[in-house]
Amino acid sequence: MVQVLESKRGPVTGTAVQKKKRRPFLIDLYSTAVGKKYVMALTGIGLIGFVVFHMIGNLKMYLGQENFDHYAEFLKVLLYPLAPKGVVLWILRGGLLAMVILHVHAAWSLTVLNRQARPVKYQSARDYQVASFASRSMRYTGVTVLLFLIWHLLDLTWGVVNTVGANGEFVKGDVYDNVVRSFDRWPVAVFYILANIMLGTHLFHGTWSLFQSLGWNSPRFNQWRRGIAAGVATVVVVGNVSFPIAVLAGIVGS
Repeated sequence: MVQVLESKRGPVTGTAVQKKKRRPFLIDLYSTAVGKKYVMALTGIGLIGFVVFHMIGNLKMYLGQENFDHYAEFLKVLLYPLAPKGVVLWILRGGLLAMVILHVHAAWSLTVLNRQARPVKYQSARDYQVASFASRSMRYTGVTVLLFLIWHLLDLTWGVVNTVGANGEFVKGDVYDNVVRSFDRWPVAVFYILANIMLGTHLFHGTWSLFQSLGWNSPRFNQWRRGIAAGVATVVVVGNVSFPIAVLAGIVGS
């Protein structure tokens, strides 16, 4: 009887004892909600740093056309002659693009995970009121900021939607004139102002929540967290909004 049963068993293959190939640690970590929150926090820090320093650099517009155009040219020769002209700037652009992609993908992935974990929304009005406006609108402000970034590139980097200069074409080197021509249009100026208000809302909650994502959320430091978040958002919004207002008011112009 034993021999009959053994004869009916199928052949034993090696696949039953093969171990599942493990993924690299960072990819395995990113597949979890905690890993995605880490990525959002770290890329958020990098993007916040870029936004702040970009705004500070643009303040040179108030020093006049020569200073502003010189600053734009300076960015192209970072670390020259240690590195060829433009190489460092393109490396920074590539890093910035990678951070944006990771940040957006992590946000989208976390949204999907949250919906799968709780497909039914909270029914209590109190649950909705507990969250601040900034936290409730993060998805909408994030999408607005992304669209604003695309427009900003089309407007002042590639010149696709910018008005034509005096020579009949968009000249990348005429940074000061390009900014003035862009903000001299009321619809564009208003759009920049509204988009930067949305950016400030996104920055406020993003700066606040990244401390929590990284585990730095002790109640003793909540006041400091709120102060840092409000300070970063306020500085960026006030600085960026001042540029179109200055152009429309005639404070800055060709």
